[in-house]
Amino acid sequence: MIHLTNINKQHGAQVLFQNASFQILPGSRSGLVGPNGAGKTTLFRLITGEEHPDSGEISCNKKTVIGYFSQDVGEMVGRSALEEVMAASARTVQLGEQIQMMETAMCEPMEDDALAALLERYGDAQEEFEHRGGYDLEARAQAVLTGLGIGPVAYDRPVESFSGGWKMRIALARILTINPDVLLLDEPTNHLDVESIVWLENWLAEEYKGAVLMTSHDRDFMNRLVTRIIEVANKTVTTYGGNYDFYLREREIRREQLLASHRRQQEMLAKEEEFIARFAARASHAAQVQSRVKKLDKIERIEIPAEQRTIKFEFATPPRAGDDVVKIENLAKTWPLPEGGELSVFGGVSGLIRRGENIAVVGVNGAGKSTFLKALAGETEPSAGSVTIGANVNLGYFSQHAMDILDPKRTVFETVQEALPLAGIGVLRNLCAAFLFQGDDVDKRVDKLSGGEKSRLVLATLLGRPINFLILDEPTNHLDIQSREILLDALQNFAGTVLLVSHDRHFLRSLVGRVFEIDHGEMRAYEGDYEYYLHKTGRDHRAA
Repeated sequence: MIHLTNINKQHGAQVLFQNASFQILPGSRSGLVGPNGAGKTTLFRLITGEEHPDSGEISCNKKTVIGYFSQDVGEMVGRSALEEVMAASARTVQLGEQIQMMETAMCEPMEDDALAALLERYGDAQEEFEHRGGYDLEARAQAVLTGLGIGPVAYDRPVESFSGGWKMRIALARILTINPDVLLLDEPTNHLDVESIVWLENWLAEEYKGAVLMTSHDRDFMNRLVTRIIEVANKTVTTYGGNYDFYLREREIRREQLLASHRRQQEMLAKEEEFIARFAARASHAAQVQSRVKKLDKIERIEIPAEQRTIKFEFATPPRAGDDVVKIENLAKTWPLPEGGELSVFGGVSGLIRRGENIAVVGVNGAGKSTFLKALAGETEPSAGSVTIGANVNLGYFSQHAMDILDPKRTVFETVQEALPLAGIGVLRNLCAAFLFQGDDVDKRVDKLSGGEKSRLVLATLLGRPINFLILDEPTNHLDIQSREILLDALQNFAGTVLLVSHDRHFLRSLVGRVFEIDHGEMRAYEGDYEYYLHKTGRDHRAA
């Protein structure tokens, strides 16, 4: 379907690809992985024709329809949500109008040759219209919008009235509704809640029949959908058959084999070079020396690709809190409405958080999870009830807004140093390195950091302090898989209490031992891990 052969691509002095080749076959499901800056987005842009290779060939059937979802959604104004989604299928709508015009023309008398030509155009248009899913376009647009959390009551809302995260959903709905032959998805699960992620998983697995090439920081999402991993790293493209977990195992095996081959080659080279040095001055061995020199010149040297080191940081044991960390009694929160009256977010919530527990707060988008965390963290006053923090509890709170209060003029190192003023330089550098700020990265200014880097910086300042109760609102947003694994490892070894909201199911499954569900303003506690919660609520058939 799409073939990339011997692609070379360079951005300035940075070489992204050297003789890279791979193909996207009909119906294939591939995950695209690799470190930041390796060229994943460039690969998408090469496939769509937004960029061109310096050399090499990209071949694609002219009739192949490609849908590309990126994090840059562009400006959305002047339409309703449904109209915005339908607008992406302008070619399909145009074909429908042409078919209607041709059907009208067929009712008029005309020459046989003209009728034959019209029938041929009509057949071509009808075939393309059906291929693009034109007969159920509006129904499909509505179904996709609803699946992504924008229900019928919001179809006619002006698109500019939606927040940035919801506009991303509308942009994703646009691409899915096109029903393309090839879907290129760059982080499609960003800004989606668990319900929407599960719907998208099912839609891609059961409804969509085309090929998929995607990047995703959601490990479960990748594992459930892809059957092939395409790794972009070290100026080349390497293909692994299997899902993401298989890729991690296979990559390690291949690296071990490469290291063994490199070791054997180095031993052989050392022996040959020793022979050359030893007998270079002897005329009796001149032929043998020259033969070995030529042999060494022809050998292709095995290179060991650089690998990002992960540094373990021994977090200080936080002070011991009392057995009861937080006591919640009849907690309620309402927000005033512009037109008067109040909106109840939740009410009558009671519960107890005990020392050492890792608890997930779950619920559909808009259920009030973030507001609940804010009330416990003291970031918003409850409308009724009380939150009692236990003895010796040192609370640390992470929210998406925590990144906004970083000083843009400070460097990474200065920011960490401000949070831990008594720590030595070695400790601070190790803490930075544990969250992937190594070498010159510690001197980067905050205003030059990406969203993921800012998240890692805030989390480093939190986990480096003597906090024994962490409240985390979507700590995995903006983090790639490697960063999520580092955070997961840190929290698994954290000696305090954790309360968190996250849409990463692998993260929840690996960490939490108790679940609070907020639903229709009420809270229910499930005395078991995330799998237990899924089983008890009947959600395991969709999300497990």
